[in-house]
Amino acid sequence: MGKVTYIEFNGASHTVDANAGESLMQAAVGNMVPGITADCGGACACATCHVYVDPSWTERVGPPSEIESAMLEVVTCREGNSRLSCQIKMRPELEGLVLRLPESQA
Repeated sequence: MGKVTYIEFNGASHTVDANAGESLMQAAVGNMVPGITADCGGACACATCHVYVDPSWTERVGPPSEIESAMLEVVTCREGNSRLSCQIKMRPELEGLVLRLPESQA
């Protein structure tokens, strides 16, 4: 288990516990973090769990897969550190990870 901090667009911060192997989308939804709608339930089919990985964490999190990159193409506010939280699994080296949320999941 590890801590992950989600920071809403308005600056509100939510630090939650995420179990090893659990997607960071599941951790957000399970802890009622506002701003992660997760319409597809984690199937990498909707991009409504879009997050920005804090720049100090991007190397540890790693790059998106081809499928995830293709899905991120539909995100209107994609940045170089954009990821889908359904595709990031909690692991020990992500303890303390910081994710920022976009203004909307469009």
